[in-house]
Amino acid sequence: MTDIAPAKLTRSAIFLVLVASLGYFVDIYDLLVFSIVRKASLHDIGVSEADIMPKGQFIINVQMFGLLLGGLLWGIIGDKLGRIKVLFGSILMYSIANFANAYVSDVNTYAIIRFVAGIGLAGELGAGITLVTETLSKEKRGYGTMIVAVIGLFGAAAAYAVAKNGWQHAYMVGGGLGIVLLLLRVGTFESGMFNSVKQSGVSKGNFFMLFTNADRFKKYLYCILIGAPLWYVVGVLVTLSPEFGKALGAAEPLSAGEGVLYSYIGIAIGDIFAGVLSQVTKSRKLTMAVFLIISVISAFMYLDSKGITHDRFVWICFFMGCTVGYWATFVTIAAEQFGTNIRSTVTTTVPNFVRGSLIPINMAFNAFVVHYGMVTSGYIMMVILTLIALFSLSQLKETFGKDLDYIEEEAGIS
Repeated sequence: MTDIAPAKLTRSAIFLVLVASLGYFVDIYDLLVFSIVRKASLHDIGVSEADIMPKGQFIINVQMFGLLLGGLLWGIIGDKLGRIKVLFGSILMYSIANFANAYVSDVNTYAIIRFVAGIGLAGELGAGITLVTETLSKEKRGYGTMIVAVIGLFGAAAAYAVAKNGWQHAYMVGGGLGIVLLLLRVGTFESGMFNSVKQSGVSKGNFFMLFTNADRFKKYLYCILIGAPLWYVVGVLVTLSPEFGKALGAAEPLSAGEGVLYSYIGIAIGDIFAGVLSQVTKSRKLTMAVFLIISVISAFMYLDSKGITHDRFVWICFFMGCTVGYWATFVTIAAEQFGTNIRSTVTTTVPNFVRGSLIPINMAFNAFVVHYGMVTSGYIMMVILTLIALFSLSQLKETFGKDLDYIEEEAGIS
């Protein structure tokens, strides 16, 4: 029996990484489908050309608010009831929401359903990454989270390809993919670390523990801030590429859907390099710093592209994606910073709070646009967010190879 058990665990771990990867694939598909079909879907439900940008920002802000609430909800459930329950509950919610999205006929209904979808989408990545980091060895878990991110990010390519057949079709397919994945997850197993903590009397999933200790709160805040530049690039620079194209004097209209496609292909490739670099250097912090710095260069190349052509736009989106391809590294850092009894809460809320940061980022960007215009505001926001991220990164401890089998005490860190 002792000879069989390790092999069985290895097969189970591989299956878990695969299921988490496919889950993130569907998550990214559904998360980005609105950015891809924004103009077409809003036009079809009667929104005027002048209102497409403000109405689109309203809907995506509502979706991001759903992600904020959902991150908190699913994170707590993951620590209290188990990571597996989150994987099943969240995917069922956002699958149903996507089916409903295919039949919207007004902006308010559209926003409400994207809000529900946002709540559901919030649980996917955090639960998957938590399971992977707690199941694989401390030396190999970086590769596991890298695989999850790389496979998952190609969900953007799938969303772009499917959306060519119509925005309603894209939402229907997204819902169908979720149901298929739900059936596939029947064979997944719970985290051993969670099962150990579950039997103890320690406080689990207590979100307020993150605020009862100053050092723990600052660490949590820094984990969120290091990821903000990535979502600014995707949520503003790429999503608003039709508007940036006009400001830059583009030779032809730029497609946000195409920009999302190529930027996410770049992010997937960047995640491979980031994952390998962190394993080779044994430093997640160094990897993050390198990518944050080169991401500024790529954003500046985009914003300096006067008269940008279609081909240059595609290549720059791809390059920007490569330079912000630190998503898996960033989420892994968050997972490794905290104990098992609140790890799901942290790992689920942090990426969703980063996604939700698009709300204040959009507000700040729009405020700058009034005074400085689209392009100059793009520069300003990228510099501010990157400086904040680099400072936050400098305040976090290196976690590569850290033993994760520990708990957070009520009064401090164990």
